[in-house]
Amino acid sequence: MENHKDKIIEITRDLLNRVGFEGEVKLSENVSNDFLVVSIESDNDLSMLIGKNGQNLIAFDHVARLLVNKKLNGYDGSPSINFMVDINDYRKSKTTYLIDVARNTAKRVTQTQKAEALPPMSSYERRLVHTELASFKELQTESIGQEPRRRVVIKPLVGSM
Repeated sequence: MENHKDKIIEITRDLLNRVGFEGEVKLSENVSNDFLVVSIESDNDLSMLIGKNGQNLIAFDHVARLLVNKKLNGYDGSPSINFMVDINDYRKSKTTYLIDVARNTAKRVTQTQKAEALPPMSSYERRLVHTELASFKELQTESIGQEPRRRVVIKPLVGSM
């Protein structure tokens, strides 16, 4: 696996250079240990690489995963490697923000007993919200709508009062 980690860093660094950006590429395990995080850090402005609402970052992440899995699976036939790319902690700060919004909305729904919908978000972000709010026993969450406008609705659990 250590050889795989080195390859992930190498492939991501190469992709970063090919799209015209420079930065330090590091690899770490997520707290839940179910996937790796490839962090790209730079003092240069990487906002173009992140894009509006992280759209370019999502595309970069997708291409990096395709390249890594193609090259590594070509060597030994191992299963896909699950990782995510983060640039200057953009995803980390967005995750913190989403969890704060979800928790505040959940508290409001608990008080008012009226359902509220969160803004549209990616499947990964929706999963974060569902997981975070699973501990609120008096609430339920549900994803509604079609991509790219799919969102989470937080509702009071029927009969919870």
